[in-house]
Amino acid sequence: MTISTFLRPARVLAVAAAISFPLAAWAQETTSPDPLTPVLEAAGDLEPLRTVTVSRGGELIADRGYNGYTSSDPTNIKSASKVIVTTMIGIAIDKGLLDGPDQPVAELLADDLPSDPDPRVDEITLSHLMSMQAGLQATSGANYGRWVASANWVRTALAQPFVAEPGGPMVYSTGSTHLLSAILTDVGGASTRQLAREWLGPIDGFAITGWHQDPQGIYLGGNELAMTPLSLLAFGEMIRNGGVTEDGERIVSEDWIEQSRQQRTTSRFGGHGYGYGWFLTELAGHDVSYAWGYGGQMLYIVPDLDLTVVMTSDPNSPSGGNGHRDRLHDLLADIIGIYDAGAQE
Repeated sequence: MTISTFLRPARVLAVAAAISFPLAAWAQETTSPDPLTPVLEAAGDLEPLRTVTVSRGGELIADRGYNGYTSSDPTNIKSASKVIVTTMIGIAIDKGLLDGPDQPVAELLADDLPSDPDPRVDEITLSHLMSMQAGLQATSGANYGRWVASANWVRTALAQPFVAEPGGPMVYSTGSTHLLSAILTDVGGASTRQLAREWLGPIDGFAITGWHQDPQGIYLGGNELAMTPLSLLAFGEMIRNGGVTEDGERIVSEDWIEQSRQQRTTSRFGGHGYGYGWFLTELAGHDVSYAWGYGGQMLYIVPDLDLTVVMTSDPNSPSGGNGHRDRLHDLLADIIGIYDAGAQE
């Protein structure tokens, strides 16, 4: 069974926004290979975990829900949505709407700059926003509530003081990704959500079921986006396939896929590499790119094994400091071990 065959019903389901459907349970019973069964059963002990969905080479090979959740239920993927926004920047560059990752941000958001800006604002590029190297004080973590309570999120993000030089160490900030959403809205001539429908819509099964907006109506870049795990898996499959859908339609250039997964800086969350929204590490001897959202919303890609894995968890429970994220990494390592080429011999 190809992943697109499985996802076609999920697209209708996603648009309907969370109608229960037994398809995920059926897929679990008919497609889960025996080697994965004990691993996925043991994963049920991870209390916040809600779903695990695995595809290999475009084939759905496992789909497991826990505590009543299924991969057809929309969930807030939190900061895992950052890779969707950075991919859309790549599409905008492909379309000629943006010059490239080194384009200065100040010329794109001139109307929202502070009245007396720090000269270093002129040095911030699209690349810096995507790799969390803008140098501006974070609007995430302890500063998040104050930021989203402001009257204008774009202007507030740009008015933050500098705590590092542009292009310097990672300063993880959802405000940076929100600036990307504002830029997409301006150059694309439509809301980021509408652009996502147009640009990512050809991906069979892709649909966004909910997305918060700022006071000016700009969709929140990098957080508070809802979609089903199956939809996130479909997006991940397009990335794994070099920017092309299963039907052969080009969504984003292969060059952009490669650029987005090049290490630009080092994450302060566990020391992994970080590209354009993608965390980069090695698990079980294989290179892994992953998107990570609060609570444990994970999209993993293991290129040399043709694996795409989505895991979702309680979005209201932390995953970093309490070790849940690391346990999800361990779960992926167990899955990799089963499909490692050496383990097949």
